Amino acid sequence: MQKSVKPCFSLNMKPSELILNPDGSIYHLHLLPEQIAPLIITVGDQDRVEQVSQYFDRIEHKVQKREFKTHTGWLGKTRISVISTGIGPDNIDIVLNEIDALFNIDLTTRQIKSTIQPLTFIRIGTSGGLQKEIPVDAMVASSGAFGLDGLLQFYQGEDLQANPILSALTEHCQPRWEFPLAPYYASADAALLQRFQNGFYQGITATNPGFYGPQGRQLRAKVKAPDYLDLLQTFSFKGNQIVNLEMETSAIYGLSAILGHKAVSLSVILANRATGHFSSDPGKSVRQLIETALERLTQ
Repeated sequence: MQKSVKPCFSLNMKPSELILNPDGSIYHLHLLPEQIAPLIITVGDQDRVEQVSQYFDRIEHKVQKREFKTHTGWLGKTRISVISTGIGPDNIDIVLNEIDALFNIDLTTRQIKSTIQPLTFIRIGTSGGLQKEIPVDAMVASSGAFGLDGLLQFYQGEDLQANPILSALTEHCQPRWEFPLAPYYASADAALLQRFQNGFYQGITATNPGFYGPQGRQLRAKVKAPDYLDLLQTFSFKGNQIVNLEMETSAIYGLSAILGHKAVSLSVILANRATGHFSSDPGKSVRQLIETALERLTQ
């Protein structure tokens, strides 16, 4: 369903702000508007695009530039795209903004359209578990996400920084840990989340700007707070716990909220940080998550 909105500005965007390739495609993704569907699955790994699109009944478009690979096609009567984002909230910033532009900005005039089309984003990825009772290979649907990455600090999204859960997290972690940047919090779309109740654990995800120190891993570089994971593991707010760690969910949820889109993040737990266990067959677990997600999305 499309909705009419008043554009936030009326002047044409400068070529340095909305960058296009010589063929008119959006700069990083190299996509034209007709090559992307309004239902988008995001995956981190380029090779995972084929793992998803192999289930499509037919594929209309295959496009790749850098780490951004896109397949668009049909699964039954549902037109769907799957795109690889690479790792991290900085890449999510590129992917969500450029996909939104393909639908909601006229690339010829560089003006925001008067009618905005909401999109649906489904992250299918891997993560580390924080709670002992959630085993490796389990599937998680993130009800919300703490953004510990700093991305949304660059956007006007004050409501994402005003949730009482943020004050509770800060108070819980002090004085042993002070976040370098104030965290933000964003939620999944309630209707999408409802589809992923059976067979999924649900809870809060902590999105981090890195894999090692920012997720409490210490190799040779010493971390500031050795008990960082313990602080996250023991946090609870109105019965809600932080159940997993990864690097994209809060950015997807936060930008979707700002842009008026729907999103849900689905993860398989490959490493349980509380017990030290790692999946013996991560490929099988990822396949199960993909098949379950596609079945639920097309019902």
